Amino acid sequence: MTNPVLQADQRYVWHPFTQHAWWPDDDPLVITGGQGVWLQDSDGQRYIDAFSSLWVTVHGHNEPRITEAITAQAQTLDHSTFLGFTHEPGVRLAQELVERSPASLDRVFFAGDGSSAVEAGIKMAYQAKLQQGQRRPLFVHVAQGYHGDTLGAVSVGGIEVFHHTYRPILLSTRMVSSPGVRAPGQSPQDRAAEVLAELRTLLEEVGPQVCAVVVEPLVQAAGGMLTHDVSFLQGVRTVSREFGAYLLTDEVATGIGRTGTMWAVEQAGVEPDLLTCGKGLTGGVLPLSAVLASEEIFDAFHGDGSQTFFHGHSFTANPLCAAAALANLALIDERSTIAHAAWIGDTLGQSLLPLATDERVVEIRRIGTMTGIEVRPHGQRTGFQVCLAMREAGVLTRPLGDVVILMPPLGIAEPELRQVVDAVQHGLDRVYT
Repeated sequence: MTNPVLQADQRYVWHPFTQHAWWPDDDPLVITGGQGVWLQDSDGQRYIDAFSSLWVTVHGHNEPRITEAITAQAQTLDHSTFLGFTHEPGVRLAQELVERSPASLDRVFFAGDGSSAVEAGIKMAYQAKLQQGQRRPLFVHVAQGYHGDTLGAVSVGGIEVFHHTYRPILLSTRMVSSPGVRAPGQSPQDRAAEVLAELRTLLEEVGPQVCAVVVEPLVQAAGGMLTHDVSFLQGVRTVSREFGAYLLTDEVATGIGRTGTMWAVEQAGVEPDLLTCGKGLTGGVLPLSAVLASEEIFDAFHGDGSQTFFHGHSFTANPLCAAAALANLALIDERSTIAHAAWIGDTLGQSLLPLATDERVVEIRRIGTMTGIEVRPHGQRTGFQVCLAMREAGVLTRPLGDVVILMPPLGIAEPELRQVVDAVQHGLDRVYT
């Protein structure tokens, strides 16, 4: 490594989800700039950001309207605690989120990132039930699910490589099978019915102890873009309500237009009790997340001091983050971003059809813009090697094992989208020669 930034990085930095025994040999890039859907490295090379910088970038990098909103807010109020105080950007954002969300959700609790939103939602659900006179210490979650990396969020995750190490120190949970893992020839509808039957059997056994059922709606993103039929989410809503458990839908990855609708739950016509969002909330510019909760849950915390929700962080609802989010939502409206996201998804689906029968490809899974291309193993770390080769075609992404992920910014246009698809073909050709 001759780049001084990389040399210093290797000496001082510990990267998340990164094996440092491999990293120096993985040709890491130093990203120095971004504009629109493009990123630039320290050698001046430009690449399309085909995974939205880990699924967060909405309109593009350095979006002027969001930058201007942050700058204007910084000139009046950079930060004030939200613990017992308030400020206009936070209040306005809460109102905007409620107005754009399912009718069951009336209150907004701000957090910092996806993990912390899920963590807050889990604690909220448990304490609400407890203060309603029900001690329900169990959570039900779904195999191959991912909800973050804090202990509560890990407790309701189901990806073995990420979660097994920490099981001895986690919450008590019960897990059902993934509706996105199907037997050969099995339809999504039949798999949904099969897992719903499993869920019902479980709740018949332990239902009075279950506080909430936690699911990613329609797409288990970190599980490899595993998709499931809307009937699964609809059934979870019905069964959870029958047994008195809350439904927490984690829309950190799926929300803010990624599935072609503002929220994935809209496609199933489901109204959850709790919904978490993050990633694209500020357009991918600043860290901010939120838990949207029902009025019933909020009301459970009214009472004496002991019934307070003792949870929150110093930078909760930071005004700069809130200003960025407000600008992002305004742009979504003005640019019809949600409709454009649906177009991106349809275009990707059509463009990738020739690869669906390619012997090098196991399966292509997609809902909206969220796309996973599972490739057949070919040597070591095949997915990574395909993504590495895609750089030669000017496209950046990051795999999940042997699943190549495509989730471009929602502002991407047709020529750049075509380049992304061509890069996948190039990557396959390079690796499987």
